[in-house]
Amino acid sequence: MKRNILVFGGIAGLVFLLFNLSLAWLNSNSPGHVGSLFFGYAAMVIAFSFIFVGVKNFRDKFNQGQVSFGKAFQVGLGITLIGSTLYVLIWLVNFYAFNPDFMDKYAAHQLQVVKASGVSQAVMDKKVAEINGMKEMYKNPLFVILMTYVEVLPVGLIISLLAALILKRRHPQTKVQLAG
Repeated sequence: MKRNILVFGGIAGLVFLLFNLSLAWLNSNSPGHVGSLFFGYAAMVIAFSFIFVGVKNFRDKFNQGQVSFGKAFQVGLGITLIGSTLYVLIWLVNFYAFNPDFMDKYAAHQLQVVKASGVSQAVMDKKVAEINGMKEMYKNPLFVILMTYVEVLPVGLIISLLAALILKRRHPQTKVQLAG
């Protein structure tokens, strides 16, 4: 089971890496975070689709074609934790090594969006304070790690739950023939 979790969690992490590199390339050719949210969640769904593959692989190859909801969820959760940890590590490398001004760019983009919406000055001031507070919190690496987990982990948990519900298979009932 552990090997299965490591393999499929690693594949999920590889998908996250490929999407991260693709997104970095897209943003370098078209700055402004266009599509970042869409591509980020698409990456999560695609990467965590390997939870289904991992649970099915565990059920069919290592568990005689049977798996309880609990065991399937446990496998999915393991894959989620490995994939999510790799996602966090990829973001930390990206953020600290290649994109240390991310929060400045993100804040500028968010303020531009708010200004374009035509809100009042009071709302604008509140948004500026909110963004500045977020920028300050983002200076703490522990906060960055926790926020990144909060971003990715729920998606993996939902997909693990779905995989466990869909792929559970109980022991077949054995029929007893009575001698007549």
